Amino acid sequence: MPYRTLDDLPENVKNVLPKHAQEIYRAAFNNAWDEYKDPEERKGHASREETAHKVAWAAVKKEYEKVGDEWRRKS
Repeated sequence: MPYRTLDDLPENVKNVLPKHAQEIYRAAFNNAWDEYKDPEERKGHASREETAHKVAWAAVKKEYEKVGDEWRRKS
């Protein structure tokens, strides 16, 4: 279930990440959704959706870090 817009993202993403980080999340999720469609491409017994969310959060964490309750761009 790729996300067409930022408004389609899960609440736990929209409510905590700045817009740019949401864009990263959306792009990474959609890419991983396509890339890991075959179960043999995924680790363990993770679902396609679970894998895509993990990839998306990892992409966000490359450029952003959580400081207290806020996500900030790494300097």
